[in-house]
Amino acid sequence: METIVRLTIFVTVLALMIGWELWRPKRQSRYTRWQRWPANLGIVAIDTLIARLAVPAGVVGAAVWAQQQGVGLFNVVSWPLWLEVVLSFLLFDIAIYWQHRAFHRIPILWRLHRVHHADPDFDVTTGLRFHPLEILLSLGIKAAVAVALGAPILAIIVFEVVLNACSLFNHGNVALPPKWEARVRKVLITQELHRIHHSSVKQETNSNYGFSVSWWDHLFNSYTDQPSAGSDHIDIGLEHYRDGNLTTRLWGLLRIPFK
Repeated sequence: METIVRLTIFVTVLALMIGWELWRPKRQSRYTRWQRWPANLGIVAIDTLIARLAVPAGVVGAAVWAQQQGVGLFNVVSWPLWLEVVLSFLLFDIAIYWQHRAFHRIPILWRLHRVHHADPDFDVTTGLRFHPLEILLSLGIKAAVAVALGAPILAIIVFEVVLNACSLFNHGNVALPPKWEARVRKVLITQELHRIHHSSVKQETNSNYGFSVSWWDHLFNSYTDQPSAGSDHIDIGLEHYRDGNLTTRLWGLLRIPFK
């Protein structure tokens, strides 16, 4: 049931974002969809297969184990379910924020994460483009958080659904109307904010780490409000990864961490 719910929401949000991009794209892309999408969609298919083979039960399985063993914060205290779900969601989100910062700051982790940032364009499929080794590490981190918290299964399902939907949303090659964008960014990471994170300018790349809410970037001093080149002229990608044969081909994406 969990898989069906997650897949249905994922496909729905992906389709809506693709439709929005076709209707009103924010930027002209360097490459066509046919040049980039096979690699970006291909790597998410590989990620899904490897994750299912390596960790069949996923993060939910870790939470079930914690419940059975009676370990983790919320398996020790007795608080209302709604409060445990809300707190688990927020603590998971903070953990993912710091995971993201670590993947930028620790060289061996950056080797993996730069597959995501080496995309020469920025659209909804960029939000799916992660190296399989990064996906496995991320699964391990989320499983560890689930066990430490004793997180309710409902909280994990809600968090995973929201995380995936937000990643698709804030990587879209679209823009909210300016008045709406100014309001929405007070709570959520918008496309305008996350596009800054994909700038080739290092200090901009190392900012706006949030995937869902924008609060953590404000709280932990990593928020960048506007790009130095202006919204319409951000140079997307990584300066040293401009070879399309590497950055837009599936085999190239898999090799990036080792080059």
